[in-house]
Amino acid sequence: MTAAVVTIAVVLCCALSWYAAKQQMLGQVKDTLQQSYAHPGGGERLTFLCSTSSGPTGHGFEPTDTTPTLIFASGLSCPSSDPRAVKITASDVALANSGTGGPNAPHTFREGRTVGGTRVMIYTVSYGPQVVVSANGTEVTADVAVAFAQPLAPVDHALAELGLLLLLIGLVVIAGALIAAWYVARTGLRPVDKLTAAVEHIARTEEVGTTIEVNGEDEIARLSTSFNSMSTALASSRERQSQLIADAGHELRTPLTSLRTNVDLLVRSDDTGRPLPEETRTRLLRNMKAQMGELSTLIGDLLELSRPTRPQGAKPLEVVALHDIAARALDRARLRGPGLEFTVAIDPWYVRADAHALERAVINLLDNAVKFSPPGGTIDLGLHFGTLTVRDQGPGIPEEDLSRVFERFWRSPAARQMPGSGLGLAIVSQTVQDCGGEVALSNAHPGTLATMKLPGAPTPPPELPSTI
Repeated sequence: MTAAVVTIAVVLCCALSWYAAKQQMLGQVKDTLQQSYAHPGGGERLTFLCSTSSGPTGHGFEPTDTTPTLIFASGLSCPSSDPRAVKITASDVALANSGTGGPNAPHTFREGRTVGGTRVMIYTVSYGPQVVVSANGTEVTADVAVAFAQPLAPVDHALAELGLLLLLIGLVVIAGALIAAWYVARTGLRPVDKLTAAVEHIARTEEVGTTIEVNGEDEIARLSTSFNSMSTALASSRERQSQLIADAGHELRTPLTSLRTNVDLLVRSDDTGRPLPEETRTRLLRNMKAQMGELSTLIGDLLELSRPTRPQGAKPLEVVALHDIAARALDRARLRGPGLEFTVAIDPWYVRADAHALERAVINLLDNAVKFSPPGGTIDLGLHFGTLTVRDQGPGIPEEDLSRVFERFWRSPAARQMPGSGLGLAIVSQTVQDCGGEVALSNAHPGTLATMKLPGAPTPPPELPSTI
């Protein structure tokens, strides 16, 4: 496209240059014709020799390579057969009929040919009434015009040379533009070729994480940067997926192994006909029930974490009362920690969220507080201006572990012997992010302080008017 635009521009420039040169040369020819003739005064005689092929003589009319041609109002001309004479036209006869002479006499310029076929520039000027003497000496007075001519062969030759020169220059410029456009296009699209190769490599091998080199700050560089970010994000997502599967498999292996061991004991007891003591059998069944509950909790947490963050087409978030959710979660926490004391200070706060997910997040925070609180300890629950706080009086979290508490399946060494899947705080973090809020854990000395900040308002938004 660039080469095409340059080609059109070069062609137009050459054509305009040639046309301007032509007009300049023709203008010079016209000036030469207009300035080279001697205009006679009124009543001055012209010699009209009709018996020969020569034109009028005297007053600067001597024949050269072209012959001045005398034109009568009757349509006759002198000479009429000389090859150097001008072929007259109706416009020339009309000029002779004007009957006006002198310095301001009417005149015309035109391109034409001589009787012999030579291309000439013709300057025709009216002389008005003149005394004309024929070859036999007869004098007559008639309205005449004289046509002067100058050959255009030098002009045509110069224009031909100029046209050839412009053609050569134009071809060189167009060829240079083609080469430059090709080079610029290839250079500019080389990053696109690299990007295409990277995409084809990923599609062929499914090896995400491939990146390309980024040069400059133009649109191609931005596209390359976006591709690198996307590829890195895909690689990170696949890595997290693989890690989630590996961690889930590891977490599932322990209760499944325990279940299998207990079931093998029961089956072996029945097969050998040696029943287990009733107390042992009851303990095994209780262990199996606890392990099944642990499996159910782990699978539920995995399902919760596996859902995409606000998937496309999901139900819009609704306005929910965070203070009501906190109150319901507190009732469940009291059942799980019957020996603990709870202090509550809750102010109304309304947020846009998924009510079920938000309630589960609050319950997880309270469950952690119940799990790590000492017997007879106190748990503080507060909600003020959208900030929900849960504080326990447990041992706290080592400072080096605070940055990892929201990772999936991560548990501090002190908590690995306690029940749980290590997914509770990860679910809290994901839910709060979906609501546009923030969550953090810190040591309160003593205990741990969980802080959840959610955007909202102390009053519910006004209901929209119903439409009929």
